[in-house]
Amino acid sequence: MDKNITKIATELTITQAQVATVLDLLAEGATIPFIARYRKDKTKGLDEVEIKAIADRMASLTALDERREAIMAKLQDQGQLTPQLEAALQAAEKLVELEELYLPFKEKKQTKASLAKEAGLSPVTRLLFQGQEDLEAEAQKYVSEAYPSPQAVIDGAKEIAIEALSENHGLRAWLYKEIRDNSHLTAQLKDADKDPKQVFQNYYEFAEGLASLPSHRVLALNRGEKLGVLKVKFVHQVEKVQRFYLARFAQRTQLLTEVVDEALKKRLFPAMERRVRSELLEMAEEGAIQLFSENLRHLLLTAPLKGKVVLGFDPAFRTGAKLAVVDQMGHLQTTEVIYPVKPASKAQIEAAKERLSQLIQEWQVELIAIGNGTASRESEAFVAEVLKDFPEVAYVIVNESGASVYSASELARQEFPELPVEKRSAISIARRLQDPLAELVKIDPQSIGVGQYQHDVSQKKLREQLDFVVETVVNQVGVNVNTASPALLSHVSGLNKTISENIVAYRQEVGAFQTRQELKKVARLGAKAFEQAAGFLRIPDAGNVLDQTGVHPENYGVVKELLAHLEIKNLDAAAKKSLAALPIAETAEILGVGPLTLEDIVQDLLKPGRDLRDSFAGPQLRQDVLDISDLKPGQKLEGVVRNVVDFGAFVDIGVHEDGLVHITQLSKNFVKHPSQVVSVGDLVTVWVLEVQIPQNRISLTMVEDRGSN
Repeated sequence: MDKNITKIATELTITQAQVATVLDLLAEGATIPFIARYRKDKTKGLDEVEIKAIADRMASLTALDERREAIMAKLQDQGQLTPQLEAALQAAEKLVELEELYLPFKEKKQTKASLAKEAGLSPVTRLLFQGQEDLEAEAQKYVSEAYPSPQAVIDGAKEIAIEALSENHGLRAWLYKEIRDNSHLTAQLKDADKDPKQVFQNYYEFAEGLASLPSHRVLALNRGEKLGVLKVKFVHQVEKVQRFYLARFAQRTQLLTEVVDEALKKRLFPAMERRVRSELLEMAEEGAIQLFSENLRHLLLTAPLKGKVVLGFDPAFRTGAKLAVVDQMGHLQTTEVIYPVKPASKAQIEAAKERLSQLIQEWQVELIAIGNGTASRESEAFVAEVLKDFPEVAYVIVNESGASVYSASELARQEFPELPVEKRSAISIARRLQDPLAELVKIDPQSIGVGQYQHDVSQKKLREQLDFVVETVVNQVGVNVNTASPALLSHVSGLNKTISENIVAYRQEVGAFQTRQELKKVARLGAKAFEQAAGFLRIPDAGNVLDQTGVHPENYGVVKELLAHLEIKNLDAAAKKSLAALPIAETAEILGVGPLTLEDIVQDLLKPGRDLRDSFAGPQLRQDVLDISDLKPGQKLEGVVRNVVDFGAFVDIGVHEDGLVHITQLSKNFVKHPSQVVSVGDLVTVWVLEVQIPQNRISLTMVEDRGSN
């Protein structure tokens, strides 16, 4: 068995067979969603995250092995590959460890040390290391044109010694551990003018041990430093380090002390600081990306408000609010511009009220989706006033992050070529309420605004992870092939941009798909793409009920045998009762199908066309507005979690600013991370702790007795 397969199985606490199976399926061209959903019995139920972890870890281990082999080949050619060095290289588990071992043997550009070696000054260096105090006489022997005096020779010998100390693997490993365990990272204010809002105030005088430094502080320090607000530096236990290095030598001469100090100051501390900060950033990035991913997943799984006529309301001050009415299917009905808030005149505001009322009546609007950007608070008050005459209509504040990005995109221009950017944004806001997933997939996930420091992490890693989250959710939910946009279809397992566009073109030319088999007529959608995609593409009105479900066409025969086995002709209440009571393991053996596959088939037959998102919280409907000045300590409120970060959660309680529930206020019990308690989209009960009106800051708690104090 491949050693990497064994290693991955151990790390992920799964079997080697599971790892090998996943790698084989991926090599055959299967996608992660397809493997997770339709090859459960082969993988023993591994989910998308576990399958991706296997693929990613194998890629990193393969890259590590390739670099290891390249290094060993070079060392072999140089005659430097000793059994001890080979064993150390084989034991290295990280790329940085390989490079540390290879460093002393790496081909370098000319250095002062290499020139001194070429000049034959190494014997003087040996005497220096042996603790000889007076090197003048020995140095005199090596005086040359390049080194015209004994002092020049001694300086050259010192350069050799400094490089030798700086590249000693054992010493570097000790120093690295010492810094990680005992050094501090500090920050001081560098330029107050670059932080007018005092965003980095907590870091103006800051110091914390590296061993306990949390990820969000690492990212905050990096951002403050990058913006020129903060000066960030390490504080080491320098004397302790010096003593450790000098203890290697029997005689601690002044020359040796100078060599150690020089090696530490100019080579070792800077090198280890770069490594440590790189690793801190890498760990912080992983945490931030994971948190962003989890927030995005919950946002995409927000329950849709199906079958509602929605009016999208994109607020603005001087340029007027852009309105768009979409029908139950998200089709645009009309657009409008009104002037509902100052600096509009009183007459304009009254006209805006009249026009909004007319639109509600004319199109039988059931919900109003208000974007949360500029003028949102004022627009919310305006809408709430109009809705006093329409008690059956509610409004929702919609996070409009990324709406402007979508509106100016090529995709939006293709959808609504005749509309200006602003009106496209209102349509996007309305559709986000009807079907968040279908609309949000049109937007770069990085622009959606659920996370922390997303612009300070590796954009390549972030994009890859967020794309994975979108792909996972889209396939878990399933897609209506007759209404989905190319943007949504392109995230379906086995499909790409071209095939997705061809599906839409087929719909426009031939009409709605009647069966899944008809998908095979789409240009470029071959057998492999059909295998990977078919189960995730749904046809709600299909004659064959299985085409409405997540049952894969490859298992239609199994369903036929199952229904015959149970003597079921129609999926009525009695039939579903029989299915619910089915002994899975026993029946799976009779039908010759895996038990996990049969379990999924039964669940789909019990609820044909079920939507995974219906089990998640929906948006909070409102009819009246709340102002920050209305809030009082101890006040109880209902809210929706808008964002989860390392230090807490931001909750929309119906005022313009989201309130912060600090991690210490999430529960009476210790909370390691906010994501253990709350997720984006959760409906929560909170109590007001403190209101700072000038700063627009609201502190909340989810612990009742603290809020009532």
